[in-house]
Amino acid sequence: MAGKRVLVVDDSAGSLRALRQVLGAEGYEVVTASLAQEAIRLFEAGPAFDAVLADLKMPGMDGLQLYRHLVSVDPMVQFIIMTAHGTIESSVEAMKEGVYDYLVKPLNTDELLLILGKAIRERQQRAELTALRAEVAGRYGFHNIVGQSLALRKVFDMVKAVAPTDATVLITGETGTGKELFAKAIHFNSPRGQAALVSINCAALSESLLEAELFGHVKGAFTGATTSRIGRLEAADQGTLFLDEIGHMSLALQAKLLRFLQERTFEPVGSSTTRTVNTRIIAATNREMEGEVRSQRFLPDLYYRLQVIQLTIPPLRERKEDIPLLAAHFIEAAAAEHGRPVREMSNEVIEALKAYSWPGNVRELKNMIDRLTILGQGQKITVHELPPHMIEQLSPDQEPSGEFLKELPPGGVTLQEVQRELLAKTLQLYDGNRTFAAKALGISRKSLWERIERFGLS
Repeated sequence: MAGKRVLVVDDSAGSLRALRQVLGAEGYEVVTASLAQEAIRLFEAGPAFDAVLADLKMPGMDGLQLYRHLVSVDPMVQFIIMTAHGTIESSVEAMKEGVYDYLVKPLNTDELLLILGKAIRERQQRAELTALRAEVAGRYGFHNIVGQSLALRKVFDMVKAVAPTDATVLITGETGTGKELFAKAIHFNSPRGQAALVSINCAALSESLLEAELFGHVKGAFTGATTSRIGRLEAADQGTLFLDEIGHMSLALQAKLLRFLQERTFEPVGSSTTRTVNTRIIAATNREMEGEVRSQRFLPDLYYRLQVIQLTIPPLRERKEDIPLLAAHFIEAAAAEHGRPVREMSNEVIEALKAYSWPGNVRELKNMIDRLTILGQGQKITVHELPPHMIEQLSPDQEPSGEFLKELPPGGVTLQEVQRELLAKTLQLYDGNRTFAAKALGISRKSLWERIERFGLS
């Protein structure tokens, strides 16, 4: 604990000298105060203290009153009370208010160092957790929802409106549209943002496993249940449970989830004990839910409960004006993640991206940009680097082109020489990719192979 700052407050000069000596020998930076008002001045002046040791009984403001003031300045303060035998009961009451622990005078050095070290470690862990939560929340802030299309702005406005509430939300949209991103944006921008966001994919587990994962189970509930375990619903207490692909949930589990949404209670698998949790539900699906209800594959009452707020994320092909912004965003992110330079997109690439239908939506675009960033060479991304299936959708005027024979040599050239030169330059343009070269030349791959052999270009 070397270098950690500790504020010691005691009206006994002898106690202050002894604690300064003991803690200083362990590498602590010790600051002392004989009165609570002096301690407040030192605490507020900074730099921050890692822990405070204060006597309970002091003239003027006592130790508990001092704690109440300091915790209003720094809610993470680790405050340890020092007390005589006759005031132990008061120290226990202080712990109920949030005081970390108490020590009985005369102090035991080993106990003092143990409790103080533990208090400071826990403060560090809490600070790290707070910083991590802030980093994650920043990653899913509203500013990270990229796009300017009218369709996306409508969704964005709904997300901002629903996030501060406790309303149940159903997010629909094709695979890859970013449903989970919107769920995280809602959670991390809500009053529950400092609590847990717990996710589960309903399509990835069998009915029995999904039930145990959602609601938990008691020991002996089924073969292999050697211990009791809480479920995701309880793990998300005070936070949010994200049910991805809820359209795959069985009718029996739907009924159990419906009861939770109605009563906020449930029983773990194998238990008759009812539990209550305060968990917000956000669900997502790529299925057309009204059709699922009509086909009796989804309970209508559950559907109506889930769709208090329904967000429908438009597919990428319906918001093509967002594609250049998304691509640029992914290029910067991929470059930072993989330590690669930020590459620019040529105008032809931008038009090609907008012309493509994107069946895999935003996820497909991100994966393609990652690949181009990792494997690509040169400052600019060019059309011939795009996947073959994307180039096949281009119109003739969007297809890759290259310069060829700007001027004829003085002696002229034979037709065979022209063909050989054209073939060689086309292969060079496409880095030897014969699929791209054949498409650019308007011939089959078989014909391309034959010409490569004929002109000795293999």
